[in-house]
Amino acid sequence: MLRTAVCLAAMLLSVSLHTASAQTTPAPAQATTAPASSEAKPTRLKLTMEKLKQMKARWSANRPKLKACRAEVKAKGLIGDDRWFYIEDCRSRS
Repeated sequence: MLRTAVCLAAMLLSVSLHTASAQTTPAPAQATTAPASSEAKPTRLKLTMEKLKQMKARWSANRPKLKACRAEVKAKGLIGDDRWFYIEDCRSRS
């Protein structure tokens, strides 16, 4: 879990650095013709952070289901692919 979070943070950081380096020299025509809007468009990074927060909320809500499904799998003694398919079916029906 920690490794996944670190990888996601590294990807987000690399994306933000890449977009920042691409926008370092704005064209003078764009600076004068760009209308001043009261609402800024959401950036790709912001949408990604919102999506990550939604995913975390969904996983937190499903955690008790997953725990119960894992207990059922352990009781049945399933291993390998059977185990994963059973957990997926269990989580979808609960």
